[in-house]
Amino acid sequence: MSIPIEEQLAVLQARTVDFFSPEELKRKLEAAQREGRSLRIKYGADPSAPDIHLGHVVGLNKLRAFQDCGHTVVFIIGDFTGMIGDPSGRSNTRKPLSREQVQANALSYQEQVFRILDRDKTEVRFNSEWLSPLGFEDVIRLSAHVTVAQMLARDDFSKRYAANQPISLVEFLYPLVQAYDSVVIRADVEIGGTDQLFNLLLGRELQKLMGQEPQIVLTLPLLEGLDGVNKMSKSLGNYIGVAEPAKEIFGKAMSISDDLMWRYFSLVLNRSDKEIQEWREQVADGKLHPRDVKDRLGRELVARFFDAETGEAASQEFRRVFSAGQIPEDIAIFPIPGDFKDEEGRVGVVALLVASGLCASNGEARRLLQQGGVRIQDNKVTDPQYRFIPDDGMIVRAGKRGFVKLAL
Repeated sequence: MSIPIEEQLAVLQARTVDFFSPEELKRKLEAAQREGRSLRIKYGADPSAPDIHLGHVVGLNKLRAFQDCGHTVVFIIGDFTGMIGDPSGRSNTRKPLSREQVQANALSYQEQVFRILDRDKTEVRFNSEWLSPLGFEDVIRLSAHVTVAQMLARDDFSKRYAANQPISLVEFLYPLVQAYDSVVIRADVEIGGTDQLFNLLLGRELQKLMGQEPQIVLTLPLLEGLDGVNKMSKSLGNYIGVAEPAKEIFGKAMSISDDLMWRYFSLVLNRSDKEIQEWREQVADGKLHPRDVKDRLGRELVARFFDAETGEAASQEFRRVFSAGQIPEDIAIFPIPGDFKDEEGRVGVVALLVASGLCASNGEARRLLQQGGVRIQDNKVTDPQYRFIPDDGMIVRAGKRGFVKLAL
């Protein structure tokens, strides 16, 4: 049974920022209903990193809402454009990826998106399918549809041009090929973040020029990361990944600010405005502690990507470790390699943090040490040059959630 048009519009328009336009979407929905077909909803993802985080979930939630209304999501993995580099929302050029990197990341993307999307209502496409065969003549003809003035109207390009920072012609081509994707798949709707508005609108224009009915453009808010300031990003390290261990998801959720947690309830968990407002009022009145609300956020996030039982277990583990100051039950063991020690039998703390997986790089290890976030047998270590003789069973702690037990 088809969902009434007005009900679809209410769901699909919720939590959007830009919408071009509700009237056009209504006409498309009515036509699709008359003709007994579904709309094609385009969403593009350049696999610049292999992990999908909660910032992506905002868009995936909207895609799932379209699917629940009976429509088809065309999920485009930009294996071709990922090797160009999109500067959207950035002040400099993103380095292009190798074909091998793109393919590996694309595979990971596919494994993760179906934690949210309905596989049976999703069409996965790779834009190399139609972009790789284009010849130079095709590219020139496509480029004739866009002017330099149009490109410089894009906010990040105009700022870089004014600051005399380089902008390559390749970057000008990026929005054009993204727009061409809309033509090829005959998109009815395209969804993206507010930083993608220029690219999405260009898709509308190119469809018009090529004799197609223009797509609806719908943008969604950008979710702030754990720092509460910047857009959630793996490169900034302020993200919660959907494929991370349950205890990491829960622990990171507990680290966000009280003000930011409401955004996560709304944009990631789709809690109603009325429900969120009631909780806010209870917190303001002192009837509800912010920590308890955040605990609920953590449990529901884990339940979203695992199950409710795992969410409850993550909550209990967090309380046991961080409220009671105990060591996690599943602490990892790090065997010290024989050649890891110097002539006096000592190991360097930076090398240990990286080799054990507690830190991703030497730079991250040094920052954590200087911030006072490293303890060895509960003794704080702040000197990156620190070396010590390890004992069997010695506990090393990094940050709030990282633990390893040394083994000789």
